Amino acid sequence: MHPETPESLVRDHTIYACVMGSRAFGLATDGSDTDRRGVFVAPTPLFWRFEKPPTHVEGPLEEQFSWELERFCELALRANPNILECLHSPLVEHADDTGRELLALRGAFLSRRAHETFTRYALGQRKKLEADVRSHGAPRWKHAMHLLRLLASARDLLRTGRLTIDVGDGRESLLAVKRGEVPWPEVESRMTRLASESEEAARHSPLPPEPDHRRVEDFLIRVRRASALQPGPYDEGVQGVVDARGVGQH
Repeated sequence: MHPETPESLVRDHTIYACVMGSRAFGLATDGSDTDRRGVFVAPTPLFWRFEKPPTHVEGPLEEQFSWELERFCELALRANPNILECLHSPLVEHADDTGRELLALRGAFLSRRAHETFTRYALGQRKKLEADVRSHGAPRWKHAMHLLRLLASARDLLRTGRLTIDVGDGRESLLAVKRGEVPWPEVESRMTRLASESEEAARHSPLPPEPDHRRVEDFLIRVRRASALQPGPYDEGVQGVVDARGVGQH
């Protein structure tokens, strides 16, 4: 049995890797970190063990986090904001054939569910900012900036059916918030307005009510089958097990 470690899964089986955070959002400054995110495919024979492969891995690089493909797809189908944004990063560092197929599926994950998930996440973040104001007299301005960015991104997604994460012309006004140059009441007002605009956009959104679950599942099954048929040092006689189970049959 070949010993796979979390680090080797990321190193040897990553299908998609990108840069996220401020650099992807167009909000990077001189001191910004480089946040890396990725998707790996654990070899199918590893799922035949009692001990399953990890659903996610931190590292091995600093500020690096990766998801196993199935977990990534599950979260994307639920319209998890961080996952959907990962699929739409303008800073792609790696994508093999399977990764490019995943990127081609981006539209299949988008639905009106995004309104609920983005709104719920934004509300939780806003409550934290309000708690900071009560306790310390001011919010964490960097977090306030990113919340405004997220709210605007959600509104535009619901309006257009497309997710764009680079802030474009909004960069300077958002960085002014990060520097603490915009009074908190004005920031609150912007948050409230964006939330209201998202609510209105959701009622007329071109997005479908639900994601294309079947299309995504078909993709996942194809990837698992292809992996199962790959020769590898995981288990003696794996091919015989594959043939017996009919994994490669149509």
